[in-house]
Amino acid sequence: MTVCIEEKVMSFCYNGIMTLTAKTDKNDRPITRETILELEDIIEKKSLVIQHHEARIRVLEEFLRLEKHKRFGSSSEQYPGQGELFNEAESILEGAEQDAIEPKRLDEPLEETTPKKKPGRKGFSDLLPREQVFIDLSDEEKEGALDTFYSKVKEELDIVPAKVRIIEYMQEKAVFVENGQRKIVTAALPKHPIGKVMASIGLLAYLIIAKYMDGLPLYRLEGILKRYGGDVTRTSMASWIIALADQCQPLIHVMREHQHSGSLVQMDETRIQVLKEPGYVTTGNKYMWVTLGGPPNEPVVIFDYDPSRGHEVPLRLLDGYQGYLQSDGYAGYDAASDELKLVQVGCWDHCRRKFKDAQSAQPKGMKNTHTKADIALAKIGKLYRIERKIKKLTAKQKYEVRQKKSLPILRDLKDWMDKNMGKSPKDSLISTALIYMNNQWPKLIRYCEDGNIPISNILAENAIRP
Repeated sequence: MTVCIEEKVMSFCYNGIMTLTAKTDKNDRPITRETILELEDIIEKKSLVIQHHEARIRVLEEFLRLEKHKRFGSSSEQYPGQGELFNEAESILEGAEQDAIEPKRLDEPLEETTPKKKPGRKGFSDLLPREQVFIDLSDEEKEGALDTFYSKVKEELDIVPAKVRIIEYMQEKAVFVENGQRKIVTAALPKHPIGKVMASIGLLAYLIIAKYMDGLPLYRLEGILKRYGGDVTRTSMASWIIALADQCQPLIHVMREHQHSGSLVQMDETRIQVLKEPGYVTTGNKYMWVTLGGPPNEPVVIFDYDPSRGHEVPLRLLDGYQGYLQSDGYAGYDAASDELKLVQVGCWDHCRRKFKDAQSAQPKGMKNTHTKADIALAKIGKLYRIERKIKKLTAKQKYEVRQKKSLPILRDLKDWMDKNMGKSPKDSLISTALIYMNNQWPKLIRYCEDGNIPISNILAENAIRP
């Protein structure tokens, strides 16, 4: 596309030069100063068009490289020791605030550390029931022995497959005669949370855990129960779950109060697909919202569904709360925070991700060089390294370290950002990243005000990920 435009301009310029050499144009008119100025104006306009198209092509090529990276490259960023990090599911939250990838050419030497020991086999929980299997010698093998004893040689983790059974409630009744009349007294049945249904409380708990913790859809649960001999339709299961949700509303209210009793709430939203909902098309975007908060070290996570992404949703979910709100740069949080008088905190993960996209979209020859994306990631990586080192400190100690070490890095990053604003092609990924960081800057540095505030919103993001 660029070549074609350049060829046309070169041809146009060549024809203009030939015309000037001949002292007349193609219509045998004499070349005047006005004609030359007219040609120069046309050439200048054509050059501007070419520059515009070339810039647009570079932006589109950048987006194409990013899309290829997302589709065919690594599914996630790689961190040192990531193989060990994700061997156990519980380590995901513990290592949520991971270090940023920092280009080797720009990074400072890491402090010397002792070699990382390979983790040994993790023992089984003492809370699990244990069953001992004794392996005996035969009478012939131990004949004449002074003594015999047992020693434990190994442990095996076993699982007892689920069993489906029918519980029959036999209600005792007593017959009395009073004043010549028969009177029957019946034993009271135990209360059921959702009334007269054929599902026990144990089955309801199993369905909730399997669907919402293990991610099993109802059609699979229907098949599992059928394989065990329990014929239950997914329609029945869905109605039970809805009824249970209604019964849980008082508990959710208590959880919300606990969540709002702290000084920080993290919030995030993600798109989900809803198959059927009155008044909404199936293909439209619906949203699952997550809030995470509460007193320090006592966080509560609550999920809320809403078909809307408008600011009225965080306004509803945060009603009555006062404190810090940590989120991404979505404008809906700004509107809700303004109305509720909340103090907003930015998320460095969201900011860093935009520079990572710009780095991933670079041509192969520019990887890990002194590009703006590389420099930004290196500077941001220093902030994450500090957070890793102070992870186990108290809130007061974290505050002091951030004031001493993080703020100078932030000031340096701000100076660098100010110098580079507006120097990249419009709509390019690096320009988008710089604009986002500049717009979010007051929120991004606010985590240094309080040691209880994390550097990013990653825990809320992890909670809402499928």
